[in-house]
Amino acid sequence: MATNICARLRAGITTASARATQALAVELAAVLPPDSTLALHGDLGTGKTTFVQGLARGLGVHEPVTSPTFNIFTIHRGTRTLVHLDAYRLQSAKEIDDLLLEDFLVSPWCLAIEWPEKIATWIPPGALHLDLGITPDQRHTLRLRS
Repeated sequence: MATNICARLRAGITTASARATQALAVELAAVLPPDSTLALHGDLGTGKTTFVQGLARGLGVHEPVTSPTFNIFTIHRGTRTLVHLDAYRLQSAKEIDDLLLEDFLVSPWCLAIEWPEKIATWIPPGALHLDLGITPDQRHTLRLRS
């Protein structure tokens, strides 16, 4: 199963609804190794937060998940800690140290980063990178790279 969802995402998947995008995230959550980082690349409206909502559901989070743009990051507790980071307002990777983010990564955790290019030098080498896009007919594309 792990290779199935990862292989499908590496090949690229197009979804027609938020529910379908979230279902893929639920499936991926089931196979993520403990203490993993997931960098979500894509422009506004490509489904990054929608994907994190599904990821949260797959990790047993029962509270609502919204974009943490103004808070920078939010912490959700489920079967593992989900830290949802929106790096859009960060100017450099150095600002991550000032946030004390690592103090909140209680094992087992999953760190989901929106706008990871803002802090690219901080992202660990083993992170999974997911490219999200949107087609002219408003379908969402997802492609996993490691």
